Amino acid sequence: MDDGAGGNAQMKGLPENAFRELKPNEVYRPLVAATEIVPEVTARSVLIGILMSIIFSGSIAYLTLKIGTGLEAAIPIAIIAVGLSYAFRRRSTLPENVMIVAIGSTSGIVVGGAVFTLPAIYIMGLENYTDLFQLFFIPMLGSILGVILLIPLRRYFVAEMHGKFPFPEATATTEILVAGRKGGRDARVLAYTMVIGGVYDFLASAMGAWRDTFTTGIVGALDTLTTKYKAVFSLSTGAAITAMGYIIGLRYTLMMTAGGALSWFVLVPLFAYIDATFGTGKLGGLTNEEIFGANVRMIGIGGIFMAGIISIVKFLPLMARALKSGVHELLESGRQRDQEARTVERTDSDMRMYVLFVLLIATSILMYLYFRFSALAGQPNPYFLGLIALAVTLLLSFLFTSVSAYAIATISTTPISGMTMLTLVLTCIFMLKAGVVGAGGMVAALLVGGVVCTALSMAGSLITQLKVSYWLGATPRRIEWANIGGSVVAAIVCSFVIVMLAKVYGFAPTPAHPNPLPAPQANAMAAVIQSMMVSGKAPWFFYGMGAIIAVIMEMVGVAPLAFALGMYLPFELSAPMLVGALVATAVKARAKDAKTAERRHSRGTLISSGLIAGGALMGVVGAFLEWLSQEVVGAPILPKFGNSGVFGNWLGLVMLLLLCGYIYWDSRRARE
Repeated sequence: MDDGAGGNAQMKGLPENAFRELKPNEVYRPLVAATEIVPEVTARSVLIGILMSIIFSGSIAYLTLKIGTGLEAAIPIAIIAVGLSYAFRRRSTLPENVMIVAIGSTSGIVVGGAVFTLPAIYIMGLENYTDLFQLFFIPMLGSILGVILLIPLRRYFVAEMHGKFPFPEATATTEILVAGRKGGRDARVLAYTMVIGGVYDFLASAMGAWRDTFTTGIVGALDTLTTKYKAVFSLSTGAAITAMGYIIGLRYTLMMTAGGALSWFVLVPLFAYIDATFGTGKLGGLTNEEIFGANVRMIGIGGIFMAGIISIVKFLPLMARALKSGVHELLESGRQRDQEARTVERTDSDMRMYVLFVLLIATSILMYLYFRFSALAGQPNPYFLGLIALAVTLLLSFLFTSVSAYAIATISTTPISGMTMLTLVLTCIFMLKAGVVGAGGMVAALLVGGVVCTALSMAGSLITQLKVSYWLGATPRRIEWANIGGSVVAAIVCSFVIVMLAKVYGFAPTPAHPNPLPAPQANAMAAVIQSMMVSGKAPWFFYGMGAIIAVIMEMVGVAPLAFALGMYLPFELSAPMLVGALVATAVKARAKDAKTAERRHSRGTLISSGLIAGGALMGVVGAFLEWLSQEVVGAPILPKFGNSGVFGNWLGLVMLLLLCGYIYWDSRRARE
């Protein structure tokens, strides 16, 4: 079957130096060379990408509002793209499949920004202050802003730091696309590990064959630690999370787990002890999760914020170079710009800096008009308040963009909810100082937070796509434009779904909606805004503690963002990543030489990518079946094992150990 232009080159595997640091004067050459001209932006790739964006926008929005966590769309879309390529007479090229992923992945980007903030408008009963058209503008403007702010950082993250950041999700997506094109042994490994990962996670999460989280909280012998000292060890037994740790590696997972250990085994018990000894004793009636959510997590948010400031300071020279280049391009003639553009390789060409400047100015004007004539229309002196809202949006988006990209590059998780919460706090402060109060002020703060949240979501997802394009040889400029175009489609679908779900299910208990969708992040955002705009209180002491901890980590050589992320996330997510990283270390140990160790590790990376992909796909299937059982059939579709007690708890731990043993065994089967 014809593979189209460049087909022979695409049948090769990734270069040997794809995942390691480059030696002095060594250059990485992508799978599709810069000199090759292959189909990339075609009717096929655009239409399939838009279809994926529509489908995943609605499904991920519902899932996020239902269970509080969404799914990253890139991996399942990559699998679908590879599968669909076989349906055409000319199989899709690698750049075409990358384009499908780029357009389709905007669904997760827009949802990640919108569902964290916009449902809070309905939770606070302020829906009369907004409408569908207004909600559409928030994710769309935020997505465009995220693209503009990330592009100057692309070369640093994907090229200059090549091999230094693990990019776990980008690695999994790339392995899927490459294995689908190569066929043969790698495709078989990916196929059967996808089945293993999907069945494993589906049995645990959808059918309850064992607990998907091992916890000492239900171990009777440790009851004193649980109830009195609030010290509970938890460990997700999921295949996808453990496999992600294999790709991330030991360095970052150790930092994250150390941050988690400080939160869950030092600070949570310390809060409980101080309250029991010197305070009111009220914390004694709370669980460790409740103490963490109300107190310790705020320390993690402060640490994330300070880690962002530290990263900005480090990136200042890079940003200065980008700004200087942009000003230079603005002053160039059109002929000079065309000549310089021809000297840049296709695989290294971004949007031109003068185009970014024009887009930034146009987006800023649109945001100002939106704030002035929509969000703040009913406030006194709306022109001045619109400028404040615009300044806050641009400043915080600028500060947090590098944080979001760094988090995705290292652990494939970005603390959007924490950064958005801090954005809302700062926005409320500025609004209160400017005299904005009441319902209009709360809506304005939410809308500003929604733009920032979506910009950060875009930055995190786009850096993944750009790393995939760097490995495979797609054109960055086209990926960047695809994200802008795809965001418009996803924003329309997502805003419509939010309005529809608000009317059908609601997001807070009311007589009309006694059993609403939980929307945990949006409820948290609503609580933050109400506390600020009504009582004017914020946990500044906790934020300050987190900031000091981040500074100390920087001083001792520990990555402050990785450590702060560990403090912010549930320990059950950090711990299995460390387990996966330990398996990766064991796989490379005792090899007879460095090449054997690298071959074993590479096979383990492929196996882990399959496990991640299988878990992600079955997560979508499980969520859809659960929706069918609740909303359509009215009865359970799947049989439930009901192993959620002590037996299922220990069985989950045993299954995780067996899974780790399998990864270790299969990885060491790499050909000598």
